[in-house]
Amino acid sequence: MNTALSININKIALIRNSREGNYPDLIEYARQCIDLGAAGITVHPRPDQRHIRASDIAPLAALCEPLVNVEFNIEGNPFADAQGSYPGFMALVEASKPDQATLVPDTDSQLTSDHGFDLSTSGKTLEPIIRRLKDLGVRVSLFMDPDAEQIRRAADIGADRIELYTGPYAWAHKAKDGSLAEVITRFADAAEVAKSVNLGVNAGHDLNLDNLPALRNAIPHLLEVSIGHAFTVDCIQMGIAGAMSAYLDACIKS
Repeated sequence: MNTALSININKIALIRNSREGNYPDLIEYARQCIDLGAAGITVHPRPDQRHIRASDIAPLAALCEPLVNVEFNIEGNPFADAQGSYPGFMALVEASKPDQATLVPDTDSQLTSDHGFDLSTSGKTLEPIIRRLKDLGVRVSLFMDPDAEQIRRAADIGADRIELYTGPYAWAHKAKDGSLAEVITRFADAAEVAKSVNLGVNAGHDLNLDNLPALRNAIPHLLEVSIGHAFTVDCIQMGIAGAMSAYLDACIKS
């Protein structure tokens, strides 16, 4: 089974927002990614709209909606309320009805997502949100650390999938300090727990061409990876077609 590659286009939106106008064109970039083989497009609209803007969501949803084998994934904090022209995370999801909503426990001021949910404290408030999203036909994934107890709680409150936060794995892979084998085992075990309670397994954060193959081989039933920062950098060095080819190859279990 190959792992689906969803391209996070936040960094392209960040570049666009650094100048007036619409360059680079976010929709055209997403279209190129899809034409080159991406199985999905991921966005993480934050209330400050520093990269993805609320106005980007509808045209991206319209781009992906008619494509049978391409999914639109919106990730973010489900408790983020309306601020200015940002209508709130749940309002964006309800209006666009993406294929998947990945719920993430980050605050408005966070630079990037850096931990999974603690469902011992947030599970009861997330449960009705998950039901609401599933009633809309949206698959729900929860951003989680590789913690067996927390993963079982994700199944209990109705999630369809988890997305394993792979920051610690990426750090261990880069450090090469002897901790990598233990960290890989921890993530593989967490994925097995998810599978045992009928949760699909996604993964994301700091994944790149160097560290993706080992994770992919450790988790044979890894359904999807979401990659943006490293892919954008590799596009600069390799060109978008070269980068896409390399990442699609890395998504194939060796």
